[in-house]
Amino acid sequence: MMNQELIPNRCPSFSIVLETENLANADAHGLVRSIASLAAQDPSPTYANEVLLVESGDTPAELLKQLRETYPWITVHYAPNGTTYYQAKMLGAKLATGEIIIYYDSDCLYTPDWLQTILTPFQDHTVQIVAGETTTGGRGAYGTAMALTYIFPQFSQQTQLIPTTQYFLNNVAFRREFLLQNPIPTSLPLYRGNCVVHAHQLLSQGYTIWQHPNAKVVHAPPNGFSHFFWRFLLIGHDYYWQKRLISEEAENPNLNIEQEDLVPDRSFAGWAGKLGVFGDRLYKMQQNNPWHLLYLPAALPIALVSALLIYAGYLITSIWPKYLLNTYERVLGDS
Repeated sequence: MMNQELIPNRCPSFSIVLETENLANADAHGLVRSIASLAAQDPSPTYANEVLLVESGDTPAELLKQLRETYPWITVHYAPNGTTYYQAKMLGAKLATGEIIIYYDSDCLYTPDWLQTILTPFQDHTVQIVAGETTTGGRGAYGTAMALTYIFPQFSQQTQLIPTTQYFLNNVAFRREFLLQNPIPTSLPLYRGNCVVHAHQLLSQGYTIWQHPNAKVVHAPPNGFSHFFWRFLLIGHDYYWQKRLISEEAENPNLNIEQEDLVPDRSFAGWAGKLGVFGDRLYKMQQNNPWHLLYLPAALPIALVSALLIYAGYLITSIWPKYLLNTYERVLGDS
C-alpha cells in the first residue's frame, strides 16, 4: 500500500481496476498501449493502493508475463472462467482497498492528466461518482465513420465539472463504499450498457453523477470486420433492452428527467432526433479534428452500414429478445 501523504492535492486513497474480458474480441496489443498511457499519468499509478488487473483468461500468457515484468506495480487477480465484463468490474471493487475505485479499459488511451483530473473532485466529500469523457479513435474514412456512429460521442469542449446523465465504465470513478451499496447490475440481458441502466437507477434515487470533461479517453473502434459486424448488431440489441428495462423502471414521479435524456444518442423515437444526433456529432467532429471533413464522403457508406446493423439488431431483438446475444456467445466460444 502506497503512502497516501505523497499524493498531490491530498486526494483520497484510490485503487485502479482493469479487466481483460475486452480482449476476447479486441487487439491484445491495445492492452500494452493502454497500460503505457496509465504509466505516464501524473500522479503516477504507483500512488494507488493497488492497480488491479482482473484476468479472465483472455490475455496471452507471454504478454501477461511481459506486463508484470515491465510494470511490477500491477497486481493480477485470476477471475473464475466465464466471468463477464461487469462481473469483473464489480469483483475488482470488492477486492480493492482504496477509498476511490477508478475504472479503465484495455482498449482505451488516457491523456496524461486523466488520473489527476478524475480524482480531484473527490476532495468534496459529497461527490460519489465522477465520469470523464470518452470518444472514439481511428484513422481515415473508417475512423470518421466510427466517430459518427459508434457508441461514444465527440468531446464536448467543456472544461468545468457538471452534472450528467450517463457514464462509461472505461472512464469513471466511484467512492468504493457507495458502489458496493449501489452495485452495477451484472445479470441483465445485455452485452454492454449495464451502466446505462445503473445510471438511471442512481438518478432515480436522487444521486448526482458528475462529469469532468477534462478527463479524456480515446476508445479504439471495432477491430476487424467480424468485430464490426457483431458489435453494431449488439448495439441494436442493447438499445432494445436498455429502452425496455428503463421504461419498466421509470415510474418514479420524482425523477425530473425525460427518459430519452437518460439514454443519450440511443433512442429510436423518430428521425428528427436521429438527425439531431448526427448533426451534433458532425459539428463536434470538425471542431475536434477538421480532417474528418476530408474523409467524410468515403466514411458515409461505412456509417450507413453500421447504422443499418444497429437497426437490424434492434429489430431482431424486438422479435427474438435473446437470440443475438446467445448466438454471439456461441460464436465467440467456438472461435
